[in-house]
Amino acid sequence: MTEQPLLRIITPSTTSEEIAAIVTVLASLGGGEPAAPEPRSEWASPARRMRGAPATSWRASGLPH
Repeated sequence: MTEQPLLRIITPSTTSEEIAAIVTVLASLGGGEPAAPEPRSEWASPARRMRGAPATSWRASGLPH
């Protein structure tokens, strides 16, 4: 089985600079695998701000209630 070319220039007057510009634009569009997101630090997690004091914290404080 013969592979088809990825790009075929059909205009005979196309210059090498024009071909280079087309290839550059197509290469910048990507098409590869997307980059994996960086792991987020648990210190930056918004869930950390949602934690309240435990219900039994007054027992551990040693202060009269």
